[in-house]
Amino acid sequence: MDTATTKIGVVGAGSWGTALAKLLADKGFVLDLWVFEQEVREQIETDRENKVFLPDIKLPDNIIPTNDLDIAVKDKNLVLVVVPSHCMRDVAGRIKEFISPGTIVVTASKGIENKTHLTMTQILEEKIDFLSKENLAVLSGPSFAKEVASKVPTVVAAASISRDTAEYVQKIFSCPTFRVYINDDPIGTQIGGAVKNVLAIAAGICDGMNMGLNPRAALITRGLTEMNRLGTKLGADPLTLSGLAGVGDLLLTCTGDLSRNYTVGKQIGEGKKLDEIISEMRMVAEGVKTTRSVYNLSKKLGIDLPICNEVYSVLFEGRSVEETVERLMNRSLKHELDGVVDG
Repeated sequence: MDTATTKIGVVGAGSWGTALAKLLADKGFVLDLWVFEQEVREQIETDRENKVFLPDIKLPDNIIPTNDLDIAVKDKNLVLVVVPSHCMRDVAGRIKEFISPGTIVVTASKGIENKTHLTMTQILEEKIDFLSKENLAVLSGPSFAKEVASKVPTVVAAASISRDTAEYVQKIFSCPTFRVYINDDPIGTQIGGAVKNVLAIAAGICDGMNMGLNPRAALITRGLTEMNRLGTKLGADPLTLSGLAGVGDLLLTCTGDLSRNYTVGKQIGEGKKLDEIISEMRMVAEGVKTTRSVYNLSKKLGIDLPICNEVYSVLFEGRSVEETVERLMNRSLKHELDGVVDG
């Protein structure tokens, strides 16, 4: 595939979608960016800035914002879908009529659907049923939107069951400040990107309670075990979860103040209620909805995910953060490697 003449559409102008659109535009691609909010489209057109989701970042003129999905998607070689996970099903259904069978569709959204427990590529595959699995790819890894847009050196992974597709995506997105590795494990890449958001809420709770650094290190380490249990049960390669989309993204979101999920957790640890926190946020903290998905999926599959389950109990069952810490610390003693993977 020739990357030089690639026609690109980006669906979703949140912070991450806008940052990736800027990255591609800085490489010289002229691209259409679908924006849900009219006010955001107008801001980008007139001020060359997404003041709502990515403020203080100047956007190149070769990003063309539109509120029309057909303009963003029709006749494109590559379509990047970066919408909140709970919107993926609706958006996928709406873009179906405009997507060509040969289009490469890349998702950079992170989450697991609540009702179906499907990943983002599985939703795209289901809704755009004429699209080959080989034409689907995932972009994920430790990457805050603001830093990518500011050209801070960043390393991520592109995953597809097709080596050709993964390498194509790698060439499209790679630049001197954004290095892309490839793998053939879209499931593992997506499970890592989803579960780390739940664990970031837990890490934020620890820090909000001023528990110290020891608990956070333990939480990240044992959280990786839970990520492996769920991922391998769903067919992921454990090595994927030890890579950029797993432990890499986990480390970033559990320690970085730019993480919305960490911030939600920190405020809960400080005593605020979830409803109050969410009402004050314009951007989506994916981990909140993903917590429900991971909890229900673990019950369905019979997998023990104690940290994720305690996050669920805090968010949705009203359990105190002090009680969850006590419950985790007083679980039955066991070998460290028991159930590290659950194949």
